[in-house]
Amino acid sequence: MSTTTRAAVVESGGAPFTLADVELDEPGPGEALVRMVAAGLCHTDLGAASGGLPFPLPGVLGHEGAGVVEAVGPNVSTVAPGDHVVLSFSSCGGCHNCRDGHPAYCATWLPLNLIGGRRADGSSTISRDGTPLGGHFFGQSSFAERALVDERSLVKVDPNVQLESIAPLGCGVQTGVGAVWNVLKPAAGSSLVVLGAGAVGLSAVMAAALTPATTVIAVDKVAERLELARELGATHTVNAGEADVAEAVLALTDGRGADGVVETTGSVAVLRKGADALAPRGTLVVVGAPPFGTEVALDVNALLPGKKVVGLTLGDSETQTSIPALVRLVQDGRLPLHRLISHYPFEDIEQAVRDMSAGKTIKPVLTF
Repeated sequence: MSTTTRAAVVESGGAPFTLADVELDEPGPGEALVRMVAAGLCHTDLGAASGGLPFPLPGVLGHEGAGVVEAVGPNVSTVAPGDHVVLSFSSCGGCHNCRDGHPAYCATWLPLNLIGGRRADGSSTISRDGTPLGGHFFGQSSFAERALVDERSLVKVDPNVQLESIAPLGCGVQTGVGAVWNVLKPAAGSSLVVLGAGAVGLSAVMAAALTPATTVIAVDKVAERLELARELGATHTVNAGEADVAEAVLALTDGRGADGVVETTGSVAVLRKGADALAPRGTLVVVGAPPFGTEVALDVNALLPGKKVVGLTLGDSETQTSIPALVRLVQDGRLPLHRLISHYPFEDIEQAVRDMSAGKTIKPVLTF
């Protein structure tokens, strides 16, 4: 039996989020109906809403949800009604990378999460007046009071933790954290640079503060964000509007360069600066996603001293392990995620979009 719920619908590329009643299909095999409590707003949502991604519109976005399971479909074994859950990305569970513990690199990741708008079998999860809408965004489409969610997008969490405080763990936070913990893995005394002090970048800073790295450099053009980065664990900051990033990093690392760089801005010019700031055998992790087809020029000879450029999706996280660990760190005060979050009622989603686009808030979280 279908469920009627209120959702934020984007009618076409560049159109605003408009609240409307939609119908959710009944939970099928491997699916659950979740009552949303909170949902983070991410730049990926804005990219799809703008028409910059080939996600089918009209549709319902949202991919940093948190809520309570209300019902489950056949063959669901990991959650039950009443469970508190954080919603993350979906994956097939059967391809080589999924079996190898790397579901963020699932063979069917793009259609299941970003551009398909349907279940893997092509059926629709959301409709309006009998007409299918784009849905199944990251296996959840959580900009709605209720969401039909893939079991592999669900992570059961401690019910004593406020869901409004942990919704961003499903995408932005685990991406920044994973860049540091799963890729760079800083050794004692190493140096790390984070390019961009938004939600992903500041998550990387907080993650770096929990490692043996002794030099953590945050780079941005906004002084207030650089000050926050210092409060969250950066040992140094660089204002990219006032200094050359590569030169500043070399000066702060005694001319050696950085052992690790996390690029979160999506700017190829910034990416190139990050590559130029690497130490021999250093690694640049590319997190920020520019438009499809974007290319960057690199100095090949400068890469020969063992430097690496690595792309990253969602922190290369295995969500069933990583998200409960992050929840515990938030609960214990060791990952002060609340410093990034501003809460907005669901009906104020357009205000949240404007504030995020204007840089007035780092991580908007919608509450239901």
